[in-house]
Amino acid sequence: MIRTLILAGAMALSASLACAEEPIVGNWKTASGETAQIASCGGSYCVTLKTGKFAGKKIGTLAGTGATYNGEITDPKNDKTYSGSGSLSGNSLKMKGCVLKVLCKSQTWTRL
Repeated sequence: MIRTLILAGAMALSASLACAEEPIVGNWKTASGETAQIASCGGSYCVTLKTGKFAGKKIGTLAGTGATYNGEITDPKNDKTYSGSGSLSGNSLKMKGCVLKVLCKSQTWTRL
């Protein structure tokens, strides 16, 4: 009986750890004060604006784990797409978009 309980507890713990989401997943306050949601989508993470003038618009796709993510970021004002990255540090996410990996702009987002 005790072995069964220990085994059931271990299985439940491993199942919950397997389903744990990446730390980038969640809602973020952008540099302009809007809310962006980062959620799993097909093996990567989609960035979608939830508030503001461009609410509902997907503005990026990132892939990675832990604290470093890479992919593409789209400027919603002009629909131009750039190579992008995200670096996570606690409740801050530094988002960076670059043209030819030379001309870059970055913003820091805060977890909501």
